Amino acid sequence: MKITVVGAGAVGATCADNIARKELAQELVLLDIKEGFAEGKAIDMMQTAALLGFDTKITGVTNDYSQTAGSAVAVITSGLPRKPGMTREELIGINAGIVKGVAENILKYSPEAIIVVISNPMDTMTYLALRSLNLPKNRIIGMGGILDSARFKYYLSKALDCNSSDLQGFVIGGHGDTTMIPLTRYATYQSLPVSNLLDEATLEKVAADTMVGGATLTGLLGTSAWYAPGAAGAALVESIVRDEKKIFTCCVALEGEYGQADICLGVPVVVGKSGWESIIDFKLTPEEQAKFDRSADAVRSMNNVLTEMKLI
Repeated sequence: MKITVVGAGAVGATCADNIARKELAQELVLLDIKEGFAEGKAIDMMQTAALLGFDTKITGVTNDYSQTAGSAVAVITSGLPRKPGMTREELIGINAGIVKGVAENILKYSPEAIIVVISNPMDTMTYLALRSLNLPKNRIIGMGGILDSARFKYYLSKALDCNSSDLQGFVIGGHGDTTMIPLTRYATYQSLPVSNLLDEATLEKVAADTMVGGATLTGLLGTSAWYAPGAAGAALVESIVRDEKKIFTCCVALEGEYGQADICLGVPVVVGKSGWESIIDFKLTPEEQAKFDRSADAVRSMNNVLTEMKLI
């Protein structure tokens, strides 16, 4: 088993570190365009192997995609963050070129690889991959909903004063402050609906805190988060390579499911060795469906930039 992570920045390196610690592959390739950067990160991680007891071989490479040959899964974290004064069109234009180039290079050497997209704007970059790579739709997966759902469970655990691992909760929709939809109605604590334990005002606050979870961390850190995004990417990879059939919210191609088509959006899916294998229908209420439709409209507006800029 061989896995590639493209982008050795904070998120990519953290994802790679989690993959190695879990021993999800015999070989892990960490690739970056900055000379020596991935090599240094790989050596640093390999020097923890004797302390942590993992056997995965981590190889860092600078822009040499031939070293990624034979990868079963490729995680794409490459891209630039939005800078002050940068329009969304500029950000999408830059990152679309990066993500498309990375994916094409990966598939040149690993034509059967499953592509995991973490790069932002994640929903739009996943849609770009779907439209430009000519792959079966199940082999293109955006990670964002897994991270959003983890943040949802974190805020629920604070409200309930419990361990987040005892909670089930899903966030669907777009991976953005205004487009994600925490499904409080479906959230449970040890199989008990959290609505039996928390009042409506508290649940609304949990949902609101979840939606700005990323922005909250950016405000505190001065940059985007990396521990939870990296761990979320590794959790998705684990369900693929170990064929765990876990249900995660992932950004996938919709063809009429949840009332939407020609879009990639976060919905609950079963994840196994072939990528995402099926979509779970949560039977949304009319109010939830309306929120989902608004989320789709916002993401589609971002996707339209790809067409306007002739990127797809």
